[in-house]
Amino acid sequence: MNEALLRSLTPSVLTVLVRRGADFAAAEDAVQDALVEALRVWPADPPRDAKGWLVTVAWRKFLDATRSDAARRRREDLVEEEPPRGPAPAVDDTLQLYFLCAHPSLTPSSGVALTLRAVGGLTTRQIARAYLVPEATMAQRISRAKRTVSGVRFDRPGDVATVLRVLYLVFNEGYSGDVDLAAEAIRLTRQLAAAIDHPEVAGLLALMLLHHARRAARTAPDGSLVPLAEQDRSRWETKSIAEGVEILQAALARDRLGEFQAQAAIAALHADAPTAEETDWVQIVEWYDELARLTDSPVVRLNRAVAVGEADGPRAGLAALAALDASLPRHAAVAAYLHERDGDLAKAARLYAEAAHKAPNLAERDHLTSQAARLNARRCR
Repeated sequence: MNEALLRSLTPSVLTVLVRRGADFAAAEDAVQDALVEALRVWPADPPRDAKGWLVTVAWRKFLDATRSDAARRRREDLVEEEPPRGPAPAVDDTLQLYFLCAHPSLTPSSGVALTLRAVGGLTTRQIARAYLVPEATMAQRISRAKRTVSGVRFDRPGDVATVLRVLYLVFNEGYSGDVDLAAEAIRLTRQLAAAIDHPEVAGLLALMLLHHARRAARTAPDGSLVPLAEQDRSRWETKSIAEGVEILQAALARDRLGEFQAQAAIAALHADAPTAEETDWVQIVEWYDELARLTDSPVVRLNRAVAVGEADGPRAGLAALAALDASLPRHAAVAAYLHERDGDLAKAARLYAEAAHKAPNLAERDHLTSQAARLNARRCR
């Protein structure tokens, strides 16, 4: 059973049901029922046309779930529209489904959360972590979004900004290593860039390419994380870096700066440095200032504190960090790094251990634990 195939077909099957009159919540339930049926049936009897099979079964599940008298009359009409047997057209409408889920009746944050859950393949826990809210809070937000769009026709697509936010978060989750969605996010952003002439679309594509170019160097052979300063830069993909820089320069030349262009500019400065020591941290701080002005994001200000520590020294970085909420994710890790650079190994070791306890994934936890152990070993010499 190829579960990856099922996951890749889900958006287009859901789109077919929505186009044929199913409200979003009922269509999603029907597709889920069809996926369960596929997991049961396909190992012994795989279909020749996987998408066609899923469309047929999901549509029937939807019809079976429509039980009221008024719905029954409507169901008789819908049966006439049932997809014909035979191969389904090989059309990739995933990006269109992203736009449909970003419905105008939803707030941007609710549209992003719903799309990430229904189409992006992320769990509620992963979405909550991206939004820095408790999992229960995000579950309620997604449920409210489903209720809001239940019964509405998806004939008014959402705006580009919401779709960009979804693609960005999907890429980040894939880039973290928890779920391999980064390549899919890049593919969809390329499609969007080809269809829409928008500097922020170009900025997001450039950002993805520049980050993805470093992916091979981010982990050691044993799977452990390799910090940016220690990465083997010969393993970075120069072709992707060159493409990302070219796309970014064209977007910046239009003088319509947005947050994704600013993030891409920071990534480009890292990519342009032959060694970690040659990184232009002063210019990176300036870009973080622009990014903070655009977003007012506490995570941006946390990253800015690191850059300030590199540009002006660890005590300047700690001063910038002191203005931020200590409960921010990775706050302890940043504090540990800056205290280590300032020579306070005992406090740095304690903060690394604290950060490891709060780490969102196993690889990051192991890395922070090893950092704490390294410093404790140095202190015992």
